[in-house]
Amino acid sequence: MDESTFYDASTVAILPMGFCYPGKARGGDLPPRPECAPRWRQFALDQLSNLQLMLIIGTYAQRWHLGSTRALTEQVRRGVQLSEEKAFHIMVLPHPSPRNNPWLKRNPWFEADILPVLKTRIAEALS
Repeated sequence: MDESTFYDASTVAILPMGFCYPGKARGGDLPPRPECAPRWRQFALDQLSNLQLMLIIGTYAQRWHLGSTRALTEQVRRGVQLSEEKAFHIMVLPHPSPRNNPWLKRNPWFEADILPVLKTRIAEALS
């Protein structure tokens, strides 16, 4: 996906788990504030009338959307899944943070197996 497509709000929606910065913690940012997602997240998702693919990025989003406490690695390995409504596909991905570089090195299957599927699903969603 090129930069202009990525930043086209009619094509791509980026929804954080919280719309406020929670502050710094040791080794990174604090988790999203607990009242944020319940207050606005479903309303925002309901506005996406042509949702094709949802990328669930990071542990907080994984817990919210999937209600899952499975390890992130296990969820990412599962690859593409259908949403419960079967209206769109979902993929769980690690957060694109430099702190996850060790995870990427320990899990070379992510680049070899998951990224090609992700690229294909994105192309399908955009067509």
